[in-house]
Amino acid sequence: MSPVNAKVGVVIPSYRVTAHILDVVSRVGPRCHAIYVVDDACPDGSGRFVQEHCRDPRVKVVFNAVNLGVGGAVMHGYRAAVDDGCDVIVKIDGDGQMAPELLPQFIDPILEGYADYTKGNRFFDLSEISQMPAVRLFGNAVLSFMSKISSGYWDVFDPTNGYTAIHARIVEHLPLDKISRRYFFESDMLFRLNTLRCVVLDVPMDANYGDEESNLKIKSIVFDFLFKHIRNFFKRIFYNYFLRDLSPASLELLAGPLLLCMGSVYGVTQWQSSAQQNVMTAPGTVMLAALPVLMGFQLILAFLSHDMQSVPKVAIHQRLHRKRKALSQTPL
Repeated sequence: MSPVNAKVGVVIPSYRVTAHILDVVSRVGPRCHAIYVVDDACPDGSGRFVQEHCRDPRVKVVFNAVNLGVGGAVMHGYRAAVDDGCDVIVKIDGDGQMAPELLPQFIDPILEGYADYTKGNRFFDLSEISQMPAVRLFGNAVLSFMSKISSGYWDVFDPTNGYTAIHARIVEHLPLDKISRRYFFESDMLFRLNTLRCVVLDVPMDANYGDEESNLKIKSIVFDFLFKHIRNFFKRIFYNYFLRDLSPASLELLAGPLLLCMGSVYGVTQWQSSAQQNVMTAPGTVMLAALPVLMGFQLILAFLSHDMQSVPKVAIHQRLHRKRKALSQTPL
């Protein structure tokens, strides 16, 4: 697909962003062919506000009957963009924190075949992150670490960054109804993309905080995020290492924790027995406990090394296109 001929759609969730939405829309450049403003049952009527005051012919306002959360609004926008034949779909927020002028940096890696999904990274330039509040900076660091473990994308950062772009062929293979509808949806997207073996690429961008207020409160979501990251981690491990494939890493994952637990339990039991008898634990007993612990720890490290090296490197949207084309040409 030629980048010149590609149809680009922009999805903008709209919830209490009436003060900023028109400015955001006006800054979307000419490479975008359609703009989908998704009114997520906004109490301020931002969808109607855009219809009444925006004259950009590219703008289409989509209304949710009930509030679905930012993730639900984005999924609705994705469906509308796919139905209209968009090739690449960009998602930006309507509160002015994301510069629409950066749009080419997000879509070009996808159109050039380097990535299936691109996302913003506000931590790339360390001199710029001083604008970010300290609490949010710390919270994002914690969330990024949890996201690396659960999603398997060890080389990406800033998982809650909502400035993203995705190829429409990937959207068609995502379980849109199962993706988290609330603030966890960016992290859940990474997990779903990994199960498809999609290439995710970070795009450097500056942190931008003006008079807008974020509805995301780190304290209120950290435990909910932790539970969902743990859930996604076990799902990913099962899908990638046992359901779809069986490799030495699968055996390392099984044997490592087992040996670590066996050695630890045996060592603690023998230590308690010796303490009760007021005698020193025999050196041989110590070695019998230490050996499986060391072996288990080594196997877990080997698995983590394999997992970190297994981050997808080849974009799959072109292969999905060729597969669909071949199936369509296969005679019945």
